[in-house]
Amino acid sequence: MAFALIRVKIMPDSPSADLEKIERKTNEILTEAGSKSIKFEREPIAFGLTAVIAQFSWDDSEDSDELMGKIQSMHNISSAEIIDYRRAIG
Repeated sequence: MAFALIRVKIMPDSPSADLEKIERKTNEILTEAGSKSIKFEREPIAFGLTAVIAQFSWDDSEDSDELMGKIQSMHNISSAEIIDYRRAIG
């Protein structure tokens, strides 16, 4: 069974968006989908806007489109994109 190590950049729609709430909701979505080793980082962008970077492992045989759709449809999210996708065997 192969796993993918994925990093997703989640951009809030405003600098006043609650990043902790975004992280909690993203964690719920990823956990329900069977992701493991979920970690979050924050990356300052500009003008007070901060992106949330979600890093997690995912079963490589699963399609990530549905998962990304759920993340992108969250409240206060401008965009979400996969910024790193690495396959690992384990």
